[in-house]
Amino acid sequence: MFTPENLRKTLELFNEKVQIKKEYLSELDTPIGDGDHGNNMARGMTAVMAADLSGDLPDVFKAAAMALISKVGGASGPLYGTAMMEMMKASKDSSDPELLLKAAIAGIEKRGNSKAGEKTMLDLWVPAVENLNNGTLNPATIEILVEKTKNIKATKGRASYVGDRSIGHIDPGAMSSAYFFESMIEAGVFDE
Repeated sequence: MFTPENLRKTLELFNEKVQIKKEYLSELDTPIGDGDHGNNMARGMTAVMAADLSGDLPDVFKAAAMALISKVGGASGPLYGTAMMEMMKASKDSSDPELLLKAAIAGIEKRGNSKAGEKTMLDLWVPAVENLNNGTLNPATIEILVEKTKNIKATKGRASYVGDRSIGHIDPGAMSSAYFFESMIEAGVFDE
């Protein structure tokens, strides 16, 4: 279950991972995007850590969403911000991670006008939530899901401009999303 405490812990862990891996995330983004995903995510997570993350579950999600939307350039800010905003709305009625993550996916799909299979962050989010549902979500599974994005031809976002040349590259949004899901695992969000 999500609690304000394990959500704050998730965000702290996610921030640590993004700051450590920001160069790697930008390297992943260079051949198929603008090369700025890592720096954008690092700036966004710095803003999240500076935000007031006190209060109840919806308060924490909302503060994270607003920080991401206001500070992150490119597509990742609006998409991650939308995910947090949809989780905020859903968290008013439930603290079930699966329900909240499904709400986030619906928001990402709508905001990005995309679906899984187009080489976007959804290629991590959608199968990760399926794995959560059947009890097989763990760091090894997440790693496999990220690797699978190499074989997808991008048909959405900046990567779609390079067409077939996007094949063979990990999607940077899926990689940063992997850090988010790993952070939720480490923070105990999915513990019974």
